[in-house]
Amino acid sequence: MKPLHNSQPGSPPPRSRAGARRPLLTGLAAHAAAPLAAAAPPAAAPAAAAILLRADTAGPVVNPNLYGHFAEHLGRCIYEGIWVGEDSPIPNTRGIRNDVVAALKNLNIPVLRWPGGCFADEYHWRDGIGPREKRPAMINTHWGAVVETNHFGTHEFLDLCEQIGAAPYVCGNVGSGTVQEMMEWVEYMTSDADSPLANLRRANGREQPWKLPYFGVGNESWGCGGGMTPEYYAGEYRRYSTFVKNYSGNKIHRIACGANGDDYHWTEVLMKNAGPRRMDGLSLHYYTLPTGNWRAKGSATDFDEPAYIATLANTLKMDALITRHAAIMDRHDPAGKVGLIIDEWGIWTDVEPGTNPGFLYQQNSLRDAILAALNFNIFHRHAARVTMANIAQTVNVLQAMILTDKEKMLLTPTYHVFEMYKVHQGAATLPLALSTPDYECDGKKIPALSATATRAPDGKIHLSLVNTAPAAPLALTCTLAGAPAKRVTGRLLTAPAVNSINTFEAPATVAPRPFHDATLAGGTLTLTLPQKSIVTLELE
Repeated sequence: MKPLHNSQPGSPPPRSRAGARRPLLTGLAAHAAAPLAAAAPPAAAPAAAAILLRADTAGPVVNPNLYGHFAEHLGRCIYEGIWVGEDSPIPNTRGIRNDVVAALKNLNIPVLRWPGGCFADEYHWRDGIGPREKRPAMINTHWGAVVETNHFGTHEFLDLCEQIGAAPYVCGNVGSGTVQEMMEWVEYMTSDADSPLANLRRANGREQPWKLPYFGVGNESWGCGGGMTPEYYAGEYRRYSTFVKNYSGNKIHRIACGANGDDYHWTEVLMKNAGPRRMDGLSLHYYTLPTGNWRAKGSATDFDEPAYIATLANTLKMDALITRHAAIMDRHDPAGKVGLIIDEWGIWTDVEPGTNPGFLYQQNSLRDAILAALNFNIFHRHAARVTMANIAQTVNVLQAMILTDKEKMLLTPTYHVFEMYKVHQGAATLPLALSTPDYECDGKKIPALSATATRAPDGKIHLSLVNTAPAAPLALTCTLAGAPAKRVTGRLLTAPAVNSINTFEAPATVAPRPFHDATLAGGTLTLTLPQKSIVTLELE
């Protein structure tokens, strides 16, 4: 074997090529060995992998905001997923579902982005305040052309953030709004002055201003947010952001609309023309498409092994995207003042058959959990520059944490990854030297093993591991340098198949369970990592 990955950013992603469909099997090839048979017998010895973990060398801290979320007025994310109204038979607090709040609180969600997404640039905040029966309705032109009642507005969103303990990240309307509208929204939310806008907030039931730490100046201004060039948007950002003011001791981090995927020119222009003196964050949007084709993205549940490895290969491109965007940012901002904010990411598949195509409702499988863990491992490697990430989206849309059906609710496999990885929030990254075989299928290769390690403020080390191979376990030896650990405990997430899902009839098909197969002896950790699995270990 030769080393594939370590803790440093910049590892190139594997190539992805379309391939013929065939049943789910396994292909696992060690680097310095002949490939194993395509379908190894169950009794075959697991392939070997190795990690050198330098517990005596702390790196950048994992910003808790890397575990952020995104809730847009889209499909059933807000209405039914979060908001049911105060008169609903579904148990709620001021109209917000109690079961969803409890589940989200359990994730220690650090930050929640709202109201969009594309919806943000057609949203006018004054329509969402005051008595609900008097709020004007609108057409949600981006997502299904349904009527938006505006019953969930500024007060309801900030109430949700307080209920789940998350910091609010509000995205302002640059596409169809005005500078004055944006300026007045910020004042309405954050000023404690005896002023018309602060008094309007008080008249609507909120005496004290809210703390608003994050504000996005537009969304996808290169596309649904206005079809702008980077040069034009940079000028608009400079103008609009000037009026996103700090009131009453509130400090807003101003986040500029960043690039779509690999549009490095956009980042270059924004950093040059708006730069670290005017912005605190620059966003990046990248979605994993199983096929790489927006017109036929692929099914969330009905896929074969070539589609599985192609999906993971596409998500691993996140590493190269961050590396190249960060290099541009480094040239213009060597002090690292501007955070790279990946405020839309996740898998985007075709909608579930029979559902409204504008609602972006998709199921969530073990494949998606593995994909999420791979992205977290990438984010950790770039923790010096990546300061926030917001998965799309929180409930009932795209790669959701939660699915609901009226009064029923279930937790998705991706939810469980967020829960297992929350131990990394606010912890210092630890460098890893990793040697792994490849997982190979249909002429494509990706690393079979992905890993990340952190040291928490209480001294505990957490090591999270992903085995991407769908049918081949990995025998792992981890050497702990500078870590006199005496005890190891763990949790495992796996399922019968990579397309296993949770349903309302069987909500625990994919759920974490204790992992007891790790052994510590003389500074060496050994374990066999099950196929298609995620394991998080705690070392004390």
